[in-house]
Amino acid sequence: MKLFLDTANLKEIEQAVAWGVIDGVTTNPTLVAKEGKDFKQLLAEICRLVPGPVSAEVIATSTVEMVREAEELASIAPQVVIKVPMTPNGLQAVVALREKGIRCNVTLVFSFNQALLAAKAGAAYLSPFLGRLDDLGYSGVGLVAEICGIFRQYALKSEVIAASIRHPLHVVEVARAGAQIATLPFGVLSQMFKHPLTDLGIERFLADWSRANQNNK
Repeated sequence: MKLFLDTANLKEIEQAVAWGVIDGVTTNPTLVAKEGKDFKQLLAEICRLVPGPVSAEVIATSTVEMVREAEELASIAPQVVIKVPMTPNGLQAVVALREKGIRCNVTLVFSFNQALLAAKAGAAYLSPFLGRLDDLGYSGVGLVAEICGIFRQYALKSEVIAASIRHPLHVVEVARAGAQIATLPFGVLSQMFKHPLTDLGIERFLADWSRANQNNK
């Protein structure tokens, strides 16, 4: 299973890359706006840090403008993947961009039907949003499991990026569901390192080592 970092913060990306656990990065307009930097310049800096896929979202709503904007973003670095919304215009843009050799990540997917349409249009990736579905009383993990199961049955090639992940248990659950990728905030990634028995074990080893050294003096 691949792990992407869902952020546009360069310090977070640098740290995650140093840990050696990140396969790519996803961004969105909200995350980019938090950084207060020029989007294209920020995207170039992210791509210098991350060798894997980096998703950059278009803000246009018409197909023609999406394609134009996507071509500009894709020219920044070869690993740029274009995020487009799950709309008719968005999928038409996916078709046009696929013919140009530009990979797309269809975002804001909330149903299997939407996922199927995105895959049929030729999306390289599609992103079902777990947390937002959970907020409305639906099972985000259940949707991911449904998509992955039926995609395997029909050998559909789009990779599923489990998005809107809120906690480490979500990562476990989407892995069980068969998602190829989970994209998660830096805080959730940091939490994945934690376990109380690990902390206790380190404390005990250090204490034992200290006592042993004192006895040998």
